[in-house]
Amino acid sequence: MKQILNRLINHEQLTKSEARTVLVNISEGKYNQNQIAAFLTVYMMRNVSLEELEGFRDALLDLCLAVDFDNYNTIDLCGTGGDGKNTFNISTLASFVTAGAGVKVTKHGNYGVSSISGSSNVMEALGIKFSNKKDFLKRCLDKAGICVLHAPLFHPAMKNVAPIRKELGVKTFFNMLGPMVNPAFPKNQLVGVYDLELARMYGYLYQKSEKNYAVLHAMDGYDEISLTGPVKVITKASENILNAEDFGVKQIEESQIFGGETVKSSAEIFLNILNGKGTEAQNNVVCANAGMAISVVENCTILEGFEKAKQSLQSGKALDSLKKLQQLSND
Repeated sequence: MKQILNRLINHEQLTKSEARTVLVNISEGKYNQNQIAAFLTVYMMRNVSLEELEGFRDALLDLCLAVDFDNYNTIDLCGTGGDGKNTFNISTLASFVTAGAGVKVTKHGNYGVSSISGSSNVMEALGIKFSNKKDFLKRCLDKAGICVLHAPLFHPAMKNVAPIRKELGVKTFFNMLGPMVNPAFPKNQLVGVYDLELARMYGYLYQKSEKNYAVLHAMDGYDEISLTGPVKVITKASENILNAEDFGVKQIEESQIFGGETVKSSAEIFLNILNGKGTEAQNNVVCANAGMAISVVENCTILEGFEKAKQSLQSGKALDSLKKLQQLSND
């Protein structure tokens, strides 16, 4: 590790295979906590290269406990986090709205590191059971239309990194990797990222895959469609800038999509929205993200996707997905 750190400090980049080897070595406990912390810190001060990102991703996918849902045409809605915006759990809510619209969701998530309430925090608060057992996850997909893949259960390789990330409390390159290393290998992906350069890197890496995808970056910094301004959307076929009007709604203020100050208040916002008590701004931002996910899977227009998402939320089908998941968690 000393040699690797010296090279990185001298602004050298790792090759894809070197990056992969470092992550495998981390997983095998070959470095101490100080060395790992120093390695993470380097990448807070300089960007990860495309080859490094690809190597890190390949290592995590090789080492993960994969779960095979090849018979399902699923999507994952997942942001990198790390945008520092403290919104409510938009992509997780959008996942239930997507499931309520009849699109199967394999939701990859984790506890918040740089945010108050990550996807797993709010799921846990709502009584969702975390499991890596395929039969349980399959029941969730069949009955609720969604299963929750809590990252630490599928990436045992990262047990040496988790406490260091928690103590650092800031975004690291693992934020970048989260959406890329879903252990169910979904055929479709809606991924939000916190900066434009990373959006382009994701677009390039996904272009080489067989996935259907949309990579999102709101130009004012959000890692999702925020409706607070224009959003860059990169798909296999095109690159576009979308505005709130493209979803048939008005632009909103940042203050309208703030999250709670605690996990408990985040869970309350979550339930309010699914129970039909969300504000217009909250509902629209959730449905915009769910609508984009639906359009990726069903190859429909964004407006059609948005209407299907609204129907899922207003009819209570999105809430039913959550209730079924809670029930399965308690069985």
